[in-house]
Amino acid sequence: MSLTPSLIPREGVVQGVISGVALAAGYGVGVLLLWLWKFFELPSASARTQRYLRLAAGVMCGLLALGFLWQANNWQNSVRALIGLEAGPGVRPLTIALVAALLFLLILLLGKLFRRLFHLVSGKLARRVPSRISIVLGLLAAFWLFWAVINDVLLSAALHTVDGIYQRLDAKIVPDMKPPSDPGKAGSAASLLRWNDMGHQGRRYLALGPTSDDIAKVTGTAKDPIRVYAGLNAADSPDERAHLALEELKRVGGFDRPVLVLITPTGTGWVDPGAINSVEYLFAGDIASVAAQYSYLPSPIALMTQDAYGRETAEALFDSIYGYWRTLPKASRPKLYLFGLSLGALNSDRSFDFFDIIDDPFHGALWTGPPFRSDTWREVTAERDAGSPAWLPQFHGGAMVRFGNHFGGYDKGTEPWGRFRIAYLQHGSDPIVFFEPQAAYRRPAWMQKPRAQDVSPDLEWYPIVTMLQLAMDMHAGIAPMGYGHSYAPGDYVDAWYHLTEPEGWDERKLKKLKENLLQWNKR
Repeated sequence: MSLTPSLIPREGVVQGVISGVALAAGYGVGVLLLWLWKFFELPSASARTQRYLRLAAGVMCGLLALGFLWQANNWQNSVRALIGLEAGPGVRPLTIALVAALLFLLILLLGKLFRRLFHLVSGKLARRVPSRISIVLGLLAAFWLFWAVINDVLLSAALHTVDGIYQRLDAKIVPDMKPPSDPGKAGSAASLLRWNDMGHQGRRYLALGPTSDDIAKVTGTAKDPIRVYAGLNAADSPDERAHLALEELKRVGGFDRPVLVLITPTGTGWVDPGAINSVEYLFAGDIASVAAQYSYLPSPIALMTQDAYGRETAEALFDSIYGYWRTLPKASRPKLYLFGLSLGALNSDRSFDFFDIIDDPFHGALWTGPPFRSDTWREVTAERDAGSPAWLPQFHGGAMVRFGNHFGGYDKGTEPWGRFRIAYLQHGSDPIVFFEPQAAYRRPAWMQKPRAQDVSPDLEWYPIVTMLQLAMDMHAGIAPMGYGHSYAPGDYVDAWYHLTEPEGWDERKLKKLKENLLQWNKR
């Protein structure tokens, strides 16, 4: 079953890992069922019958494995074709079998060590306390010891190593990436935010954006966009970094522009250039944006180790920017939008409470590839209008929230899109969005028909296995731009265009802009 397709195509080693864990899970289910059979004292077959049953089961499993291996390459290529990749070389059955067997044996060994430890502790305790108490205490002792070894020794050592690697990457200064000489830009000698404190991704964000000349090639006339970035080393606390970002934004004239975008970056501090470049072009550079870094670790690790800190930073930046913005005259202040990709979308969603802005709301938000843990996304998707699919839902006729992808969606509302708008950009093949732990025991709603155009019709739901496949898709799946968790500049153009409704654009100019951004992205 683990050889069947999921959202992202897989190579041999990745497939072997999934198959090994699935094999261990199936073995565990078998052991549990056998224990229950014996616990209820149900009759057992004779030794001779058991031998025949094992032989029959072995032959059946072997034939199933061969049959699924025979189909596996076609299944993977069906996924590759949907996301614009060429057919792969094959599934490499020997690689899959070797990796799966080694991983299964490792998990089996750990399971047997746990059982031996449990029996050792409970056996010694049984001499002094009642047997049932010894069993409970033995289980607790075994769980505690395994947790201590995994969490305090192995996981801590791994996180320490990863932290050191990404800390060095964040501090790395590229020689040909110089701080701006214009005193009116963030990171310059006159700036409140020092260039060296911005981190690697912050310096890239400030240095590699389009200039007024770049934008004017598409729009005719343009201004230099304003960008402000508060790096992790700019100050000691989220509130201090947010205050510096606000003061710098005021210093460079960010609140004098007609549009202001408040960005929550990903875990590494990365701001997707396709996201911000596209909206800067749409407004001919007459726009400002501001971001604050909360981590230099990849998003999955940042979510696991610094979840609260990311939320605190997003809240501090929102409170600072929004708090000042709402004091400005309504007739002259900029339109304020929020943006976040992946973990940035999750933390951006967490950065404010609707009750705090209801009397003076900002203008909207674009949240791209929102992780499945995003509360607003989950609520809206669960309460979608009847008949709309889970991968592109409609909510209350699209009056406030709309969903879209590279196949469209933002213009499908039955109600006018109001002044306060939330837009979700999500691919049907994005496992970050559509993973759910409940897939271990129930079929996800997005698998129902009709499916998203980039999801294989051969994808089927299997208990436990589908959840393992989606989990591996999240962490090891790499899709080309425009599919999976990789969002293309053209996707952003459509999302920002419908969300903000900039003037002076038609289909011809939008097409030219998408082509220009695609070439820019290949630099």
